[in-house]
Amino acid sequence: LPGQASNPSHGLSPCSGLIGRSWAMLFASGGFRVKLYDIEQQQVTGALDTIRKEMKLLEQSGALKGSLGAEEQLALISGCSDLREAVEGTVHIQECVPENLELKQQLFAQLDQIVDGNVVLSSSSSCLLPSKLFAGLVHVRQCLVAHPVNPPYHVPLVELVPHPETAPATMDRTYALMRQIGQSPVRILKEVDGFALNRLQYALIGEAWRLVEAGIVSPGDLDLVMSDGLGLRYAFIGPLETMHLNAEDVANNSSSDAFSGDASTIKPSADLDGMLSYCDRYREGMKRVLKTFGPIPEFSGAVAEKVHQAMCVKVPDDPEHLAARREWRDGCLMRLAKLKGQVQPP
Repeated sequence: LPGQASNPSHGLSPCSGLIGRSWAMLFASGGFRVKLYDIEQQQVTGALDTIRKEMKLLEQSGALKGSLGAEEQLALISGCSDLREAVEGTVHIQECVPENLELKQQLFAQLDQIVDGNVVLSSSSSCLLPSKLFAGLVHVRQCLVAHPVNPPYHVPLVELVPHPETAPATMDRTYALMRQIGQSPVRILKEVDGFALNRLQYALIGEAWRLVEAGIVSPGDLDLVMSDGLGLRYAFIGPLETMHLNAEDVANNSSSDAFSGDASTIKPSADLDGMLSYCDRYREGMKRVLKTFGPIPEFSGAVAEKVHQAMCVKVPDDPEHLAARREWRDGCLMRLAKLKGQVQPP
């Protein structure tokens, strides 16, 4: 669906699925008029009904975003099944169709023929490269990927990924819009397969799979390593700041050459602290461990069955149990988001 947001201008969100609905709710929370578009009017109607229910529940739980009440935000959201009508008056279009390159290209080709030079054309793609998504478009300088994290309403990160020809003003406008609706945009300075989030996620998943496959740790304990270990820190600070804060002061290090490097760019060992101290102390250990990482897993066969069975012990794979667990997860994310909003770093 193209989704629009406006204030009084508006945004369009093509697609009425989870991501399209989430974008519509986020844009409305910022006071923007929003149009949900789908070729099937029934899908639009269903999406609007779902949004109403979700916003009411969010308001009741105190988790509704923005300064407007649920009814005020709902009044900003409308839907239609005519693309030209949907695009009219739009300043930002957020595409949310399924992750299929040909389907997305077809939609952007249609939009390219309709929009003027003032509309941002943005895709929610999680891994399709902008150079492929927007190839051959007249308005390519107005195009970028704005990749949200599921569920977008409770996880604020948005990766902004430009096409090689995307205008800096397009990135700046979209960055400002994301901040205005309460999201946390990051600029991916040039396109790379998987962007940043999925490259980090897949690196973690790959090593998790290898550890289970090698019989080093059970699937359940592997998840605990993240949920009760790394994940607790990473909910508030990233891996680089974790390194910076976990560094030990090596001012009294007995080594006469605590840091071997270019003396013109590296401080003397007695002055090392923070990131430089961490690198000095742990780089050889990190390099040694990294050399032991195995090949890319197949994510199939006996290991996949083993992991599946372990997950089903915790959460049976029938629709009811999965839906209940997702609802619990989203509730946890909602409460964590509220906590993060209350905790200000020094």
